[in-house]
Amino acid sequence: MWTKVMARLIGRLTELHVMRAKSGWHNDGGGLYLRVETKKDRDGKERKSRWWVYRYGSGGKRYHGLGPAHTIGLAEAREQARRCRQLILEGADPIAAGKARRAAVKLAADGAKSFIECAELYHAAHCASWSNRKHAREWLASLKAHVFPAIGSTPVADIDTAAVVRALETPWCDIPETASRLRSRVEQILDWARVRGYRPDGANPARWKGHLDHLLPARKHRERVKHLAALRFHEVPAFMQELRPREEIEARALEFVILTCARVNEVVAADWSQVVQDRDAWLWVVPPEQIKGRREHRVPLSKAARAVLERTPREQRHGRIFPGVSGHMIWKFLRELTDTATVHGFRSSFRDWAAEQTNFPREVAELALAHRVGDDVEHAYRRGDLLPKRRQLAEAWARYCESVPATETSKVVPIGGGRHG
Repeated sequence: MWTKVMARLIGRLTELHVMRAKSGWHNDGGGLYLRVETKKDRDGKERKSRWWVYRYGSGGKRYHGLGPAHTIGLAEAREQARRCRQLILEGADPIAAGKARRAAVKLAADGAKSFIECAELYHAAHCASWSNRKHAREWLASLKAHVFPAIGSTPVADIDTAAVVRALETPWCDIPETASRLRSRVEQILDWARVRGYRPDGANPARWKGHLDHLLPARKHRERVKHLAALRFHEVPAFMQELRPREEIEARALEFVILTCARVNEVVAADWSQVVQDRDAWLWVVPPEQIKGRREHRVPLSKAARAVLERTPREQRHGRIFPGVSGHMIWKFLRELTDTATVHGFRSSFRDWAAEQTNFPREVAELALAHRVGDDVEHAYRRGDLLPKRRQLAEAWARYCESVPATETSKVVPIGGGRHG
């Protein structure tokens, strides 16, 4: 009896029905449908197109095309529908799996692959099995932002240790937590490419233990590396004089980094929706997911920082503030101006200036850098972020950046009086 019931639920159509079906959806059962459309050609004659479609999800709202009925017969369509149902039972998505399968077929017929192509194919083949959709999006996005600019177009067979280090050295200093994940992803892609025959057999140049750990500092030592390549604060005004006339979007992004003392990844991800525009005082509210400490950070924008933003026409003030700019692009632009500084190093320049040239309290400067101030007890009782004082500090830093370049031994008048203490 159960077998007869199942037979009525699945396998409703016949070959004759497929040939004679009128326009509309024809249910074969088990999610398999024959979609028939009638259209007129240029001569005015009606022609029918028949496609097999697998419908699934809540209310059958998701559609996975299986192919035209003139190529795929009824039996083959039922087999494909059975495989789709099996994928869903295994927790995979039929559409993503279909894309991965087609990509694999294309890959087998192609020749040499670039790193970008291998990364995209790896992502397509594996993302269906990742339960966290946000992770699936960020997995490829992080590579696009930080790795592809350096080695994306390089044939995957030609990527060696030097190429991997070149791709990782900037994020390794500026965004160490992300850099560790990037290295792991590069290693996975290169392993995949070797198995698929696009790289020769041998050791993976992105492996950590016994290889890159001899070339890149361990995570616990990276904070020290960040401070090695920074301009001394008295050199910043001269650098800003050279930077401001540049018209490139990377120059605007770098100037904004320096004036706000923000991390480069925060500026790269900055969105116009995060900017609170007031006639007298602008504020940039960085969401927790973009901050290293995973807590919202309010950045008072000085008049100079606002001027950088106001160079964007009003009708274009939506989406990313610096569209298309990555941390690597800013680093590469900085290298054109000087090879004695890193983007992250300007935070050190600001901190030294605040300590040696102003009377602003230490906690004001630390909060300007989005650092955690004090121990857990002090942090629990301090609910404010000293925004008014930080706005004064931001304006003082902007005035200093615009000042006439001075030598290290020049006489300096401290900025910020006792009222800031």
